[in-house]
Amino acid sequence: MSKPKGPKIELPNDLAAELEEETAPQPQPELESKGELTPPAEAGAEKTPPAEAGAEEDSATALPPELDELKDRYLRLAADFENYKRRTLKERENLFNYGNEHLIKELLETVDNLERALAHPQGSEEGVDAKTLLEGVELTHRSLMRALEKFGIQAVKADGERFDPQVHEAVRQVPTEEDPPGTVVAVYQKGYLLKDRLLRPALVGVSSEPESESD
Repeated sequence: MSKPKGPKIELPNDLAAELEEETAPQPQPELESKGELTPPAEAGAEKTPPAEAGAEEDSATALPPELDELKDRYLRLAADFENYKRRTLKERENLFNYGNEHLIKELLETVDNLERALAHPQGSEEGVDAKTLLEGVELTHRSLMRALEKFGIQAVKADGERFDPQVHEAVRQVPTEEDPPGTVVAVYQKGYLLKDRLLRPALVGVSSEPESESD
C-alpha cells in the first residue's frame, strides 16, 4: 500500500503510543487450555488398535496351567464315574436275574429224585408198597435239606424250647402239667432262618397251667 502524499504531521508521543497498541496484532486464545480442540495426534493415541484388543481378549479367556490341569482331571473323573454307574447297574441286573443260580442247581437234584420216584410206580407192574414210597420221600427230603443248608437255611428250634416271640408264633395254648408254662409243646409249621435272618416264624402251641376244677 502506498503511503499518502502530503506534509508529514508530527503526533504527540502519548497519541502515537495509543495508536500503535490499537494497530498491533492481538494474540489468539489458547483453545487447547479450554478443551475446545484436541490435536489429531493425541486423539488417535487414545484408541487401541484392533490387533492389540484381540490379543488382550485372548489372554483374558485363556486358563492358567493349574486350572487347565484341574479341568482335565475333572473330565476324566466324570468319565470314570459314568463307567462305574453303567458297570454297577449291569452287576445289579445280573444279581437280580442270576443270583439264585447256585441254589437252583442244588435243587435240581431234588427235582430229579422226585421225578424218578413218580416214574417208578408207573413203570412197575407190581407197584410200590408204602414202605418203599416212604423211603423214597425221606431220601428226597434229606437231599432237599442238604441243599438248603449249603446256603445257610436252618430250621428254627421249637419243640421243647422256651417260647421265644422272636422266632415263634403261638397259635394256641395247651393246658398241661407235664411242662412248665411257656414251653413249646407242639409245632404246627416249622420256621426257618437264613443265617441270622428270620424267614418265617414257627407256628407252635405253648403250654399253660391247667384249669382248676373250681373254674
